[in-house]
Order: sequence, then structure tokens, then C-alpha cells
Amino acid sequence: MTLSATVLGCGGADLSADEAAFFRDAAPWGFILFARNVDTPDRLRRLTGDLRDAVGRDTPILIDQEGGRVQRLRAPHWREYLPPLDQVAMSGAAMERGVYLRYRLIAEELREAGIDVDCAPSADLATPGTHPFLRNRCFSDDPDTVIRAARAAAEGLADGGVLPVVKHMPGHGRATLDSHHDLPRVTAPLAELEATDFRCFAGLADLPMAMTAHIVFDALDPDAPATASPAAIAFIRDRIGFAGLLLSDDLSMQALSGTLAHRAGRAIAAGCDIALHCNGDRGEMEGVVAAAGPLSGPAKARAEAALAGRRAPSAIDSSALAAELGALLETSAHV
Repeated sequence: MTLSATVLGCGGADLSADEAAFFRDAAPWGFILFARNVDTPDRLRRLTGDLRDAVGRDTPILIDQEGGRVQRLRAPHWREYLPPLDQVAMSGAAMERGVYLRYRLIAEELREAGIDVDCAPSADLATPGTHPFLRNRCFSDDPDTVIRAARAAAEGLADGGVLPVVKHMPGHGRATLDSHHDLPRVTAPLAELEATDFRCFAGLADLPMAMTAHIVFDALDPDAPATASPAAIAFIRDRIGFAGLLLSDDLSMQALSGTLAHRAGRAIAAGCDIALHCNGDRGEMEGVVAAAGPLSGPAKARAEAALAGRRAPSAIDSSALAAELGALLETSAHV
């Protein structure tokens, strides 16, 4: 079966017959869910089942469930978490165990809902100028701590049967603008970036999936954001060493210019494997699917390799793990 090199969103908490028919024909590689798609656990499970039924296969279903400000599954049905930066700062020597527990519990909740890919961890390096939309979603301002925390997060997700998507390659932490609204530009020299922001991702280059950053790096390509830059994507592949499946960040974000079809075509031409379109707008999706084209060649091989890494979750006592995490954070707060 020929799949589209896309991940697409849908409109609401229920899949309409019209959407199902469109997705059957479009054959996206996967789907992504947002808060608009999330109601009760039962309704969410029905939606993920309906999406897979629409395309007739066990397609990956993605979500952003970092914990903290960015989590689409929220109370009262799902656990709430501290911002990653806050949890790491208060965890001390137990940092890696605490991050692992957090993401192992998140994985359990996602799997129960029929979701098997989490757009996490964020391995962006916090800086004094990091825009507030991102700063407390980072783990740390120290590259080694970021690598250790992101690794623990990825392992927690994988042990729970959920594939991690590390983001935002090659690094979003120096952006002083919110790429949902504006295009950030980073002017730091390459040597400095390789010793800091880019090093975080080099230390995680073996992870199965990653997402790009809508940021211009003058040191890589002063004329295009990383998502649409052949030079930046080549750097991610050759210098950072990432060999896994590379998704664009959401093409609907206003850091990018042109029609959605134009954005998708540029991302694929630059070397992204998958064009990510999140808002569920039918007309935009049609253009994105047409421009992205079929998933083929090395991109198809990377997609198959990523999905081959899906595994059944290990058995856990979630109440015990949640209690352990709570005790760890409570103890650390009083050290």
C-alpha cells in the first residue's frame, strides 16, 4: 500500500464519515491529536480506533504529552505533571529516575487511549533568552543534564510501548520568538552551537524519531528555517548523526510562509521524511498530501524501522510508580 508522507490531524472528538473517507483515500502515514480531539477516555479510545479503521491498518497515532503546560490529556481523567524544567530542578540525584517514572506513567495513559507515539522529549537547551512558550518545557540549561533527562524520558515511553519523538532538531532553545507566530533567527557561531544546543541532539541521535525546528540558523543556512533547509537537514543527518525518521514541526505554524502545500513541498524537498499538518483543515490537508507525495525510498525505510521499534509495554503497578514519583519529588523539595 502506498502511503502519503504526512501526519494529519482531525477536526474534533469524533471522526465524521467525510473525514474517514478522505483519510482512506489520502492514506497518511499517521495521525496527530490535540486538545480539541480529547474528551473522555472512552470517547478518545473510540476516536483512535475509528482513525485506524478509516485507513485499515495499525497506523501510528501521535500526541504532544510532555507534561506541564504541554499535555493534551489533562485532569480530571489523566494525571497532571510539573513543567519539565521544574521537575528536573527539584529532583537532585534522583533526576533520571524521576523523569523515567513520569514518562512511563504518561506512556501507560497514552497506550490505554490507543496512542502509541509521543512528541516528546524536548531536548532543547534552556537559555536566559529562551522564549516563555518553550523555556519551562526544557529540561535544563546544561547539555549533559538535558541528554540524561531526555534519554530517561525516551526509555520510559519506550518501556510503556510508546515511541518517542525528540524535538526540536537541531535546537530551539535560543529562539527568543514564538515560532507559532514568528520566525526566530539564531546568530550564534557554529562552534558555540555544536558545543551546546546541537550537542544535546548529538547525544540522542540514536532515537527512532525526531521533529525539526522552524528556526533560521545563520551558521547553517541564513535564508531558510531548518525545516525547509537542505543544508540544515544535511547537518542533522551528517554532523548530529540522526538516522531515524525526521518529521517537520507543524506546518501550520506562522514561522513558515507560503501556502500549506508550498510549506509541505519545501520540507520534503529539504529532506524531512514526513510533513506534519495538525489543524484538521480539509482544504489545507488536501494541498499538503498532494505536495508531500508518497512515502518512498529512504524515508519509507526509516518509517518502517521506527515502527518496528514499537513493542508491548512492560507490566507495571502504576499506583506504586506514581507514589514513588510523588515521594521522590516531595523528598527532593525538602533536601
